[in-house]
Amino acid sequence: MPLPYGKQWIDEEDIAAVVDVLRSDWLTTGPKIEEFETAFAATTGVKYAVSFSSGTAALHGAASVIALRPGDEAITTPMTFCATANCLLYCGARPVFADVESDTLLIDPAEIERHITSQTRALVVVDYAGQPVALHEMSALADKYGLTVIEDACHALGARLEGRPVGGLSTMTVFSFHPVKHITTAEGGMVTTNDPGLAEKLRCFRNHGIGSDHRQRERLGSWFYEMVELGYNYRLTDLQCALGLSQLRKLDRWLARRREIAHRYDLALQQLPALRPLAVHSNVEHAYHLYVVQLDLEQLNGARSEIFAALRAEGIGVNVHYIPVHLHPFYRERGFAVAGSLPRAEAAYERILSLPLFPRMSDSDVDDVVEALHKVLSEFSR
Repeated sequence: MPLPYGKQWIDEEDIAAVVDVLRSDWLTTGPKIEEFETAFAATTGVKYAVSFSSGTAALHGAASVIALRPGDEAITTPMTFCATANCLLYCGARPVFADVESDTLLIDPAEIERHITSQTRALVVVDYAGQPVALHEMSALADKYGLTVIEDACHALGARLEGRPVGGLSTMTVFSFHPVKHITTAEGGMVTTNDPGLAEKLRCFRNHGIGSDHRQRERLGSWFYEMVELGYNYRLTDLQCALGLSQLRKLDRWLARRREIAHRYDLALQQLPALRPLAVHSNVEHAYHLYVVQLDLEQLNGARSEIFAALRAEGIGVNVHYIPVHLHPFYRERGFAVAGSLPRAEAAYERILSLPLFPRMSDSDVDDVVEALHKVLSEFSR
């Protein structure tokens, strides 16, 4: 079996937590929702956390509650999963792509400012691979131009910027609980904020635009509800929240292991000059959802696709994160950006590989990856 680039870790404690809910009266809209949200808010150092059925749904909620509409623009990065930009299209707004820093692949603040127009309403920035973006610069731009910052931290649960946890450093911060992420609820997401008004709008948005949920009406002994906004059924279930609570208790241990693996890779790559890890800023604690390297193709006699295939043949499940969003056919055909318009992101795409990294990896697994890298790169060395 190949070693995957990422994988969930489910133990008996997790299974027992879900079984307990299956035996309870509440499978959804029950008490586990609030328990998980409260625990998650405490972990990320914020006042409010609002759960969603996926990270994509959470992004949609964040974009919607700031009332993005047709004619509005929001600036985002091309180096992300397409959901980051898609959430803007769901609202009728137009994503505008700004290029990235070539060494970190984080969005470049100078490139953002170059794209700000009178139609710009928001910055949707991404903590790529688990490294917090330059949020002080983002806040300064937001203050200067009257913008909202939505931080896509789906890679960055547990990361810190200048000692402060990611989650309360932007207007809203979005997390994902997909199985390859730091913790999982199978599918799921969360929006954190310190703004009570936004938190209330997010809760309404995920519940069909209705201002109360079934459990609240049960407490009051009331049947009455009103739909006050156009919303969606984006609720997370009690089953999933029970799993999330159980997983959250292991987060610190799993983060420590991710960082140990990344450190082992850092040391190994010093002996592999044809591979460069992404730069890490000195004021951050990286969460290492991904360990991304860039190939120095000038030292190699082969394209990234050939090296990718050779590593897969060795049983190493490398991956590529990501095809730049503006190069996907949907975006390309609609003229959101043209090939060549974001040269740093496009150049990086031809060189990047994600190495396997997940807490259940053993040291021997890491050694297997390093051994395969030595073997394959020696075969492709000029």
